[in-house]
Amino acid sequence: MTVPVLTIDGPSGAGKGTVSRLVAKQLGWNYLDSGAIYRSLAIDVLKNNVDFKDVSAVVEVAQKMSLVFECGNELVVKLDGIDITAELPSETTGNTASIIAAYPDVRAVLLQKQKDFQLAPGLVADGRDMGTVVFPDAVNKVYLTASAEERAKRRYKQLIEKGIDANLVQITKEIEARDRRDQERTTAPLKAAEDALYIDSSELSIEQVISEVINLVQ
Repeated sequence: MTVPVLTIDGPSGAGKGTVSRLVAKQLGWNYLDSGAIYRSLAIDVLKNNVDFKDVSAVVEVAQKMSLVFECGNELVVKLDGIDITAELPSETTGNTASIIAAYPDVRAVLLQKQKDFQLAPGLVADGRDMGTVVFPDAVNKVYLTASAEERAKRRYKQLIEKGIDANLVQITKEIEARDRRDQERTTAPLKAAEDALYIDSSELSIEQVISEVINLVQ
């Protein structure tokens, strides 16, 4: 029996993580945050003072990396047994992850790590290329997006609530630059799968998005 997969792709800040986690919880399925895999690798690379422009060195770190996801109310990510969850959202981590994610050799190593999450009773996979590259045969696919301005506002609000100093103009520029990098890379560029349900969450609440996604699966 093939384990069912629901893929939720889209750009940074569209609400994929929150929607995917809550949908996985409602369905009782496993959850994969592929962005957390790339961010974890970025943290591992930075922690070990590896030059992230040295592709072979990054590949070596990726091959040795041991990751565990614990999905309760919040996602907890452990890298080699150490909880790195608090470091995942940082801009440095995100920007480094976006750079190393463009390397085909790194993506090849992490591809298998992602496929290993497809376990019964089902999987909700959240990322940039889940429906196009990692799980192209998934029956249910969603592409979740929002305007760059809306995503920047959400990110700004998150950071301010955490007591982190933030600049809205700067965040908007970084999001637009990351979108460009993700869409223009030659390997697995960010794009909607042809058979994906397209949802623009700019004007929608989380509950409305979740309702649309659950309706698709059922």
